[in-house]
Amino acid sequence: MWHLFALVSAVVLNALANLLLKFGMHSLKSQTGSVAAEGVFHAAKSMLATPYILLGLVFFALNVPLYAFALEKFKVSLAYPIMTGCGFGIIVVVAAFSGLQERLTPFQWVGIVLILTGVTIVSSQLRN
Repeated sequence: MWHLFALVSAVVLNALANLLLKFGMHSLKSQTGSVAAEGVFHAAKSMLATPYILLGLVFFALNVPLYAFALEKFKVSLAYPIMTGCGFGIIVVVAAFSGLQERLTPFQWVGIVLILTGVTIVSSQLRN
C-alpha cells in the first residue's frame, strides 16, 4: 500500500513541479522579457531567484525518492507509464484551465482521453 501511495505522490509532485516551472518562467518572462536573451548564466541566476522555480525544483527533489521507493515494488514497465501518463494528464488539464493561456483543441482532448485510457489499462496490473 505504501508503494502505491509513493507512486501517486510522485506523480502529483512531478506534475506540480512542471507546472511551477512553467508559472515561474511565465512570471520571469513578464518581468524581464526574453530570458534567453540574458545569456545562460544570467538567465540561470534569474531563474534561481524566482520562487515558483525554486519550489518546482524542491518538488522534483521530493519526487525522486518517492518514485524510487515505488520502483522497489512495481516494474518500471508499469510505474513509468503511470508516472508520465497521469502526470501529463494533470499538467495539460491544469495548464488549460489556469492563467497560462494554453487552450486545448478537440483533438488534444481526444489524445488526453486515449493516454489516460492506456494508463488505466496498464495500471490494471496493480491489482495482480
